Order: sequence, then structure tokens, then C-alpha cells
Amino acid sequence: MGSDRSARYPDGGDTGTDRAPRDGGGRADTGVGRRGFLRAGVLAAAGLAFGRPLLGESAADVVRMVGARGPDDEMTDAVREVLKAKFGDRRIQTGHVQLDIPTDAPDGRAVPTILDIDLPITPNSYVATYHLLVDHNPDIYLAAYHLTAGSGEGPIETRIKMRRTGYVRAIAEMNTGELWSAAVKVFVGLNGCG
Repeated sequence: MGSDRSARYPDGGDTGTDRAPRDGGGRADTGVGRRGFLRAGVLAAAGLAFGRPLLGESAADVVRMVGARGPDDEMTDAVREVLKAKFGDRRIQTGHVQLDIPTDAPDGRAVPTILDIDLPITPNSYVATYHLLVDHNPDIYLAAYHLTAGSGEGPIETRIKMRRTGYVRAIAEMNTGELWSAAVKVFVGLNGCG
């Protein structure tokens, strides 16, 4: 029996089994060329720099994430409708809100959440309402915490229920009407909404 597989199989030795196809030198052909390898390396390095993997992302997605546009948040139409109903056409800016929540929540029935703001609180400039939304809960608009100028500084600490993995959004509505926001994707292990 001859050992020259490429002579017996016109496709270079692929017999249809689960083995990787071989190139002319007997090495496995992985299908990743030099250009693909370099692209994957650049995207992996950018992912490390920006805190999330970028492999498989289009160039437009990369540009959008690099800009100061806000979180890459996979916002659903239902979330957009809730935001439109609550805030109309007012601009919701990203920043100043500190949303401390674990990104990995083994139990969605009690996820610790802390809301705060890094702006100076004065009698003329304070948070009038913190709005809390959870994208995939049966009721997306989870809570509102109303404050006054006399409430002073200090965080809001609570526990929330989450139906499944998704974004938690905090919006600080200032007494002046400005809206500041933060969003964190939380991976949920156990369904908290039954």
C-alpha cells in the first residue's frame, strides 16, 4: 500500500474523517492565514485595553465602543419604550452615576446594588430621583428613589431581583432636569423572577 495520500485523494488527503485537512507538507491546515492571525492579535489587544473581547466585532462596532457614546448595551425595543415613556426626548448622558453591582450574580433573587453619583451635592444641584431598570425583568422599570436637597449625600443601597442575564441601568435625574446614566451587564446563575 502506498503512503502518498494526496495521490489517492484529489483534495490533498482529506478522507472525510474528523481529522483536519493537510497541506502539501503534511501539516494541518487551520484555515487561518497570516492576515487573520494578525487581525485576531490586534483585536485581542484592543479587547484587553477596552475591557472586553472584540473578536468577531465589525470595524463599526469597534469604533462605536471606543467613542464616548456609552456602554455597548444591547438595548432592546422594550427598554427604549420605557425610557421614552419616562423621559420623553430628553437626552440621557453616560457618566457621573456610580452603579456598584456584581457582574456575576449566582442567585438572581437577591443581587446587591449601590447607586451613587460623583457630582457635588448642593442645595441648588442634587439628585431628585434615581431610576433603576433591569432589561429582561417582567417589569423593566424596577424602582424609583425620590430625594430632596435635604437628603444630603450618600449612596442608595438595595437588593434587586433579576430574571436572567442582562443589563441593569441606573439613571440619576437631577433637580435641574439633567439625566446621567450607567449600565452594567450582570450574568445571573439562578433565575430570580420565578
